[in-house]
Amino acid sequence: MNAVITGANRGIGRAMVEAFAEKGYGIWACARKKNDEFEADMSGLAEKFSVEVEPVYFDMSDEAQIKDGAKHILSAKRSIDVLINNAGVAHGGSFVSVSQDKLREIFQMNVFSQVLLTQLLVRAMIRQKSGCVINMCSAGGLDPQPGCLSYGASKATMIYITKVEAREFAPFNIRVNALAPGLIDTEMGHYKNDVEIQKTLNRMCIKHMGSVKDVADAALYIAGAEFMTGHILTLDGGHVIGG
Repeated sequence: MNAVITGANRGIGRAMVEAFAEKGYGIWACARKKNDEFEADMSGLAEKFSVEVEPVYFDMSDEAQIKDGAKHILSAKRSIDVLINNAGVAHGGSFVSVSQDKLREIFQMNVFSQVLLTQLLVRAMIRQKSGCVINMCSAGGLDPQPGCLSYGASKATMIYITKVEAREFAPFNIRVNALAPGLIDTEMGHYKNDVEIQKTLNRMCIKHMGSVKDVADAALYIAGAEFMTGHILTLDGGHVIGG
């Protein structure tokens, strides 16, 4: 079994690499730039769990680099059993202040690049007549809040795309689901100031941030849930119902 995981160098993506490696998956760990620390970390995980963990580098804002990265992955001629579209960026700003350039930038990272990479790699899944795609969405795409236009709209778009992909790929025995985390203890989770984070915590049933392990464990569950497709699994500490 093999998995492609984007945004693998830190936070949720890094936790997913470790979780899937521990379960015996070979992994293409995708990151934007090569660095010695990341290479050593991936090598350490490969040795620890006796699996292959191969770093692959491409910038999700560059279509040509995405195509080159996908070509490299496909050239290995190994099955692609799981694709996790984890890479993404956060952004906050009021509706009237968000520029068109910023909207394009956020949608390029959080939507267009995800779609392109899936288009390129799902062909291998179609040929093998099996596979699982997990799109990283967000509770922010389900629960609109002021100041979250670009990020929330991009994640809401990915929720719709997930459901379309699930219907289109089902005849090929390919399942497509999404994870919609809420407030997770990562660098991205702390992009809001402390006051805004506390406001979010106050709306939650569980009054603390989630962990990257929570999200990685949920991804493992989806990867093995053979009767699940088109589902948006929310991990938000009860934010939406608490709200």
